[in-house]
Amino acid sequence: MKIATYNINGINRRLPNLMDWLADAAPDVVCLQELKATQKQFPATALADAGYGAVWLGESSWNGVAILARGAEPVLTRNELPGDSADKQARYIEAAVNGVLVASLYAPNGNPQPGPKFAYKLAWTERLLGHAAELFETGLPVVLAGDYNIVPEPRDMYETTSYRDNALVQPASRALFGQLLEQGWTDAIRTLYPTETVYTFWDYMRNRWPRNAGLRLDHLLLSQDLSKQLASGGVDRDVRGQPGASDHAPTWIVLD
Repeated sequence: MKIATYNINGINRRLPNLMDWLADAAPDVVCLQELKATQKQFPATALADAGYGAVWLGESSWNGVAILARGAEPVLTRNELPGDSADKQARYIEAAVNGVLVASLYAPNGNPQPGPKFAYKLAWTERLLGHAAELFETGLPVVLAGDYNIVPEPRDMYETTSYRDNALVQPASRALFGQLLEQGWTDAIRTLYPTETVYTFWDYMRNRWPRNAGLRLDHLLLSQDLSKQLASGGVDRDVRGQPGASDHAPTWIVLD
């Protein structure tokens, strides 16, 4: 099973990019983030014509998450992150696909920090920790995939001081990601590439794509049983360089 996460940064604007990648890469499951489309604006028909069933949670202008399944219909199990009934931002969706429970998540950016947006980022990630712990304890095969908006370690970004005050690299943010791993989740890409520099995001500003000035923001965390089935994975970097591309590249793994 090939599972990918891809912050599409506007699904309708970048639908041709998505369709080309789906045809080339043929992932079995795709977790999408930052749809920037309402529930009715989601291109379900076009994706079905391409062979993908889908569940999605839309939001006007911002956020939005989805799960696609090739030749199958994902079975929706949850469309919100528990812990705050007042939080209506479309950032979490969960579905069962061919015996695996898959979550697509889009964590808050948190900038500027300090401030209310950073406080929301930390609170949201704390809620993710609580839910993740419950999922891990079930013993089910689970993948938590998405844009975590956290650079886990200094080696996960290019050498710079420009991000010194950025919410993505703050000790509090990194500590929360570390707590996820302490629960027992496996960071699939770092496991596959223990010493290499791996980026999944290149900002549009300051020529960062041509300079390869990237960050690793997109992660696939695996439950204990699935970590034993991890066979391969990578980042489809070339997709980032295409005309009209998202500032993220698809990140994927294969479970044996």
